[in-house]
Amino acid sequence: MTTDATTQGAGYCRYTYRVRLSASARTALEAEWDRARWVWNECVAKSKAVHAHNRASGERTTCGPVQLAAMLTEARSRSPWLADGACVPQQQLIRDFGKSRAKALKDIKARLPMRQRAGMPRYKKKREALPTLEYTKRGFRLKDGRLHLAGQIVVRPVWSRELPEPPSSVRVYRDAVGHWWASFVVPAQSEKLP
Repeated sequence: MTTDATTQGAGYCRYTYRVRLSASARTALEAEWDRARWVWNECVAKSKAVHAHNRASGERTTCGPVQLAAMLTEARSRSPWLADGACVPQQQLIRDFGKSRAKALKDIKARLPMRQRAGMPRYKKKREALPTLEYTKRGFRLKDGRLHLAGQIVVRPVWSRELPEPPSSVRVYRDAVGHWWASFVVPAQSEKLP
């Protein structure tokens, strides 16, 4: 008796593969990370400035993803260095910042003890933060066994197994040892039990 694989309500899973990089791809990924880290640090600075302004004046100004996306658009038009990079990982970083900040504010509002709270997002320091770039569907494609990222970066994953479905996003990151990895998000497959 055979069973068909279904994906309804099964969620998502990650498939992680080691990535082989050429010298030019490594340089391009590190340059993308420098831009993304700058965007994150600008989001932290803007968030702190809005918080300080609200405390001093008593107003209720917000610092959400909409305001941060407008800040990114303005910064990209002003700075050619930032505009040289792909906008997909920069926008995704703003979304991640928004989620992180929202979680911290939710924990504060719920009056959780300090040890259980998610802290407010902090600055990413160049020597301490490991490169992590998130690409959504419009920022990457798989072609001929290679991963083509936005910004004309091509990397070669070491395919240890096939992806069961087309991925919805990919995270390219470097671990503490210096190895690069690509982590694909695909719909999970579940089998009906007899």
